[in-house]
Amino acid sequence: MSASLAIIPVRPIPAGKRALDVLLSGIGLILSAPIWGVLAVIIKLEDGGPIFFGQERVGEGGRVFRVLTVRSMIPDADAKVGALQASHHDPRITAIGRVMRATAMDELPQLWNIFRGDMSLVGPRALRPGEIETTGSGEHVAMEDIPGYVERHTVRPGLTGIAQIFAPRDVPRRHKFKFDRIYIQNQGFWLDVRLIALSFWITFRGKWEQRGGKL
Repeated sequence: MSASLAIIPVRPIPAGKRALDVLLSGIGLILSAPIWGVLAVIIKLEDGGPIFFGQERVGEGGRVFRVLTVRSMIPDADAKVGALQASHHDPRITAIGRVMRATAMDELPQLWNIFRGDMSLVGPRALRPGEIETTGSGEHVAMEDIPGYVERHTVRPGLTGIAQIFAPRDVPRRHKFKFDRIYIQNQGFWLDVRLIALSFWITFRGKWEQRGGKL
């Protein structure tokens, strides 16, 4: 964690946001339990590898926390390229992984992080420490070097948000950070409610991996 992230001030949490997070994440954990079981069986049948994949993420104020995701890539997917964002037709993604990513089922374990307060339902996507982005010229750029990275950590990261919903899937992070800035400057209870409703609609249609518009 960089020194700049370690001292960054955080913004006040809007009224009702934490209550909404606890209520919906708690309900989600209960209702999604059978889905976890089905996914576990399919993953084991497909390649026999681990069901969950643990990751460190950078959260509010630069604090690093740990999340579990349902594994959607081959085991040791980052061994050769590091913490590189998945691309279209990424060969590291498994068959069931493509289904999970399209419906966001791979992120169901993050409901626990929301319930305990590491994350919120709505906010900038939580990035991994040391995550990199590949430019059009093939150059690898550290996320921390992209303008707007530090500002994202003034709020809790979210499972969904303006960038996740409205930014094209493969747009560079430097552009997604602009969407995050819009949310940070306008966050509020009813904006969260609208974004959560849109996220359910995208999940129902299986459009999270859509390269164009998701809605």
